[in-house]
Amino acid sequence: MSVRIGINPLTWTNDDLPTLGADTTLETCLTEGKQAGFIGFELGQKFPRDPEVLGPILQSHGLDLVSGWFSGELLSRSVEEEIEAIKPHLHLLQSLGAKAMVYCEITGCIHGQIDTPLSQRPTLSEDEIQALGEKLTQLADFTLSHGVQIAYHHHMGTVIQTAEEVALLMKHTGPSVGLLLDTGHMTFAGGDPHEVYERHADRVVHVHCKDMRPAILDSALNQDLPFLRAMLEGAFTVPGDGFIDYARLFKQLKHHDYSGWLVVEAEQDPAVAHPLTYATLGANNLKAFCHEAALDLVN
Repeated sequence: MSVRIGINPLTWTNDDLPTLGADTTLETCLTEGKQAGFIGFELGQKFPRDPEVLGPILQSHGLDLVSGWFSGELLSRSVEEEIEAIKPHLHLLQSLGAKAMVYCEITGCIHGQIDTPLSQRPTLSEDEIQALGEKLTQLADFTLSHGVQIAYHHHMGTVIQTAEEVALLMKHTGPSVGLLLDTGHMTFAGGDPHEVYERHADRVVHVHCKDMRPAILDSALNQDLPFLRAMLEGAFTVPGDGFIDYARLFKQLKHHDYSGWLVVEAEQDPAVAHPLTYATLGANNLKAFCHEAALDLVN
């Protein structure tokens, strides 16, 4: 079983707040990501969505397509409507060899609203999560039949945010629904990413590695800051630069034979956190954690 390290372009440009890194080109993202030591990228707003266009661009940089975010709306759409909406994205991932799709239900979400406190996020009852889970399983059955597994992203400001909500979603979905473990989002939500991974290790098919700065996190929670304002304050950073115990997590990954991508996804203001510097730090730290845990790292 082996792992590979990739990065999300949020280090350079931000999809939720497009003014951040607005002038940074895709060429810069890919060149610096490769220079930092990564072998793959997740999608971002500046990536072309035609596989015949994107494929050669990635190939010219010696990079693979890791995955890409899809904004799900199963709470307001039928499964059939969601399948039609997801087909172009699925085609792109499948065509370029990505095995996992980052999926998040965004109906009513507030993480992109810079003036809405996180306490105002939407929530669901267990019955509502069960209904969502049944539809999500049907959708995941479809994508998996095309070679791409849904990796559900628990995300701040959305209906699946906490460890308890993740557990309910896993309870009410079939095995075709994979889980994306995001260490930063789970910590921000008050959960323990190590406990969440241990509980759902057989479902985790994708890992987002973001660390958190404890003093800024505490301040954001005390002030009930909106997600984007917490990000701008510097709550997130690359793995190994905060207080999350990645050495422990990577030993858990080894124990449970995790195989897949480990992705640096650390939302920061690129004008404050120099992208190449932090990308390099993140790559170097991930490699060190892999070595310490005896994870088989593909270079």
